Amino acid sequence: MKISTKGRYGLTLMISLAKRYGEGAISLKTIAEENDLSDLYLEQLVGPLRNAGLIRSIRGAKGGYQLMKAPADITAGDIIRLLEGPITLVEALEDEPPAQQQLWIKIRDAVKEVLDETTLEDLMNYRQEELIQGYMYYI
Repeated sequence: MKISTKGRYGLTLMISLAKRYGEGAISLKTIAEENDLSDLYLEQLVGPLRNAGLIRSIRGAKGGYQLMKAPADITAGDIIRLLEGPITLVEALEDEPPAQQQLWIKIRDAVKEVLDETTLEDLMNYRQEELIQGYMYYI
């Protein structure tokens, strides 16, 4: 399974909206500039997100996009499945030998679990220090 730019940028877009949850709408141009992304590409992603009820658009001078649900109620899995499709590691799993089927299923389920347990709230509150702490060396 490989997450394309569609899934990665969609997640970035949603994290940006989560950081401003409750503050009103934000334009795609602002999100694109803050994250060094193409606003034209982001425009392609908002349709499916809006149709799924995850975001809404607001027209006008102070318009833009905002989340329809609280960041704690939207998971990374919701976004990735919507933009990338179902989470699969191997096509035609039933054609694999039983031992390999079990391995692919375990890996798929582990990925699903991480995506479904990680909310936008978790991602918007992430701090770089949390990752670095695991690799701190002292001399």
